[in-house]
Amino acid sequence: MAYGVDDEELAEIRRRKIQQMREEAKKAELEKQLEAQRQAILRRILTEKARERLNNVKLVRPELARLVEDQLIALAQSGRVQLPIDEDLVKNILAELYYKTHREPKFRFVRK
Repeated sequence: MAYGVDDEELAEIRRRKIQQMREEAKKAELEKQLEAQRQAILRRILTEKARERLNNVKLVRPELARLVEDQLIALAQSGRVQLPIDEDLVKNILAELYYKTHREPKFRFVRK
């Protein structure tokens, strides 16, 4: 062939690309299922107001909301809290994690 790429090489490249796309689709489907399971657990363990509060936080600080969700699920699975979890407990956990993860800007003055 004029360009140095024969049909077998093209077929191999296509096969690898198709395999990669299949693996990515499987991974995306698994992540989707895991997220659906998380949401189902949260619906079971949280009151309506607590879920609303967490969803509002998720809009502004998704990483903080994820940490709170993880902590709430762990607390519920270990039996360390009474179910359903109310808004006050969610607010307390949010405040605690916010202060742990929030960094105040520091100003330093250099005099010349």
